[in-house]
Amino acid sequence: MSDFDRNASLRWGTGVARAGTAEYDLGLRSYMLGIYNHMTLALAISALVAVGIFMLGRSSPVVQALYGSPLRWVVMLAPLAFVFVLSFRFEKMSYSSLLMTFWAFAAVMGLSMGSIGFVYKAGSIVQALFATTAAFGALSLYGYTTKRSLSGMGSFLVMGLIGLIIASLINIFMQSSVMSFAISSIGVLIFAGLTAWDTQRLKSEYDVVSGDRTMAAKASVMGALSLYLNFINMFQFILALTGSRED
Repeated sequence: MSDFDRNASLRWGTGVARAGTAEYDLGLRSYMLGIYNHMTLALAISALVAVGIFMLGRSSPVVQALYGSPLRWVVMLAPLAFVFVLSFRFEKMSYSSLLMTFWAFAAVMGLSMGSIGFVYKAGSIVQALFATTAAFGALSLYGYTTKRSLSGMGSFLVMGLIGLIIASLINIFMQSSVMSFAISSIGVLIFAGLTAWDTQRLKSEYDVVSGDRTMAAKASVMGALSLYLNFINMFQFILALTGSRED
């Protein structure tokens, strides 16, 4: 009788473990899907705004005001201001206000990228977009599925990013084509690495936020912000490397 009870207990314990694992996997997939959905919608908003700017035409008074006057500095720096607000205020913001701020950021980013259509040929932009989408998808999938810890490369990538920003600022004054090529090449590699690293980091963070629905929802928005920035920056660097400029 004791043997029967023990075997029954083991079978019951195994069933609970399997059910718990299935529930955890379902929750993780839902959490990551939410991140990707937020990111995709943000990219769509940015693309619509950028296309809208392009359709207005280079000679449009609105376009001239946005990119041909001191207002261009506001357009350029506004996305950075949004990133700081989202990064340092998200814990104090409600989920709905955080999400609305994220959508507003995506629209402003699209506004700042609107001039790309006047600089590069449409075919080059489309090619760079497809290349970025393929690379991002593969790298994010790797970060999600690999059993290898990528945490060690995080600090290295962040230091590389800081160096990249400094080099970009210096090249604003130097206007060196060789340095521009090097910056773009290194930028692609850095944001490729950040895509895989951030994906694994976000997957690991689910363990921390899974017990709090509100925090999990807000974390999904911040996760989408991280992946969105990786995608946009990778796209811009790929376009700078491969794009054909308008005559």
